[in-house]
Amino acid sequence: MPRLVVVLPLTPLHEGDSFLVQDWPLHVTVLPPFLTDAEPGVIASAIAEAASSHRTLTAVAGQQEMFGRRTDVPVTVVVPTDELSRLHEDLIDAVRPFGAAPDEPAFTGNEFRPHITIKSHGRIDEGTALTLQQIALVDMAPRASSSGRSVLATFTLPRH
Repeated sequence: MPRLVVVLPLTPLHEGDSFLVQDWPLHVTVLPPFLTDAEPGVIASAIAEAASSHRTLTAVAGQQEMFGRRTDVPVTVVVPTDELSRLHEDLIDAVRPFGAAPDEPAFTGNEFRPHITIKSHGRIDEGTALTLQQIALVDMAPRASSSGRSVLATFTLPRH
């Protein structure tokens, strides 16, 4: 059963790109990982429909915090915006029917806290202006998988 995630990459990704967990390009997670039995194309279509009413987003990087189950993952929090929150909610509504369980944390978790995980190859500093113009659907292959993460689909958000 695929485990998928929806992100806003800081640099464009392309369908078919793959990378190891530690090499994952910087991105804002806009819909946390979820399990599904649906074909990726069905999920991609739902995302495209949900995103069709959205435009390129602008945001600002906030403070560094620690996330994760053990509070050991350094991230830069993105200052929340109404537009980013609306995109998140629209994606939940679009994808929830295809989730393996409607009560998955991706759909019912705590308040949405957009963030960018700090990686050994890069980070975003507090106060940095962000232009988020692409949505990517990514397959979260198991960490041990030699194929790493794979980009299943991308969607460009039109400019204002």
